[in-house]
Amino acid sequence: MKSYSKIVLLVLACIAGTGWGERIKDIADIQGVRGNTLEGVGLVVGLAGTGDSTLPSRQMLTNILRRSGLVFSSNDLKTGNIAIVTVSTELGAFAREGSRLDVDVSSVGDAKNLQGGTLLMTELLGADGQVYAVARGTVFIGGWSAAGESASIVKNHPTVGRIPGGATVERAEIATFVERDADSDFVTLTLRNVDFATAQHIRQAIDQKYPDSAMVVDAGTIRVNIPAQIGPADIPGFIVDINKLQVTVDMPAIVVINERTGTIIVGENVGISAVAISQGSLVIKVKEQKNVSQPTAALSEGATTQVVNETLLGVEETNGYLVPVPKLVTVSELAKTLNAIGATPRDMIAIFNALKKAGALQATLEIM
Repeated sequence: MKSYSKIVLLVLACIAGTGWGERIKDIADIQGVRGNTLEGVGLVVGLAGTGDSTLPSRQMLTNILRRSGLVFSSNDLKTGNIAIVTVSTELGAFAREGSRLDVDVSSVGDAKNLQGGTLLMTELLGADGQVYAVARGTVFIGGWSAAGESASIVKNHPTVGRIPGGATVERAEIATFVERDADSDFVTLTLRNVDFATAQHIRQAIDQKYPDSAMVVDAGTIRVNIPAQIGPADIPGFIVDINKLQVTVDMPAIVVINERTGTIIVGENVGISAVAISQGSLVIKVKEQKNVSQPTAALSEGATTQVVNETLLGVEETNGYLVPVPKLVTVSELAKTLNAIGATPRDMIAIFNALKKAGALQATLEIM
């Protein structure tokens, strides 16, 4: 057992000494490289009586049939085999004409199930109102439903489905990520979690590989000048090189509490000033039971047997202990001290709130 403990400590020491960091590509995005949301309204047909019974779906089917030269009134179409749906997808930053996109389909009427349905050709528009893709195909759902005359069962959401590769890009919107000014070409990195220290670490890592090329603009933006010796054909490789660099992410001292679920997340740099904590517990037990009152006395003539309610109430208070907490520097020591007093997640929420009120919690406390 002793030799095993030594091995564990050695492994932890080696891990701590390697200085693991995060790749730049995992903590920052390249400005200009982003997708665009496309949406449209379409019609799913071929449903087995589980479609809409609303007027808008019949009106939409009437309009589609008129394109084929068939003129009907919406009152002439009595069917529950169609459903009006919204269709959405994400147009990638580098999607070209002819590329295939997965689409999500969601019922907006009173359809009960989209299983077995087929989406008719639907135009997908961007925020500018232009058509960028066209969707159609068989809808696949991740659930099912079954019903009888007096009972039914539903699994997941049968009114939401997906069409893998169901949209074809008709108009590309290629991202522009290389910016130009009077001096040079450059790309801009935007941090997903803004922090001046992390931005400075990124600048230092890039300058070590490409000297004097990076500059911190603000807490969330780093400008990277493309060296003069790198031509247009080599820019993708340059971006790959800087994205692979590893940097240390500076985490803020923060405690996040979700009171609804009892979840507590404690950041790495959270510290606590020297305090003493006492966490008691008051337990109140209430039990309701029914007793039968049976008259047995000699003078109880005319009395009847009755069922009466009886409430048993007990109060128990456990002893609280005042536990001294020294100034802590690690999350593991903090957790060890709180666990030592038998604190539950709900107790810890109360403790963290009290520590913040006392000024002993050296961190930001966020309550969700």
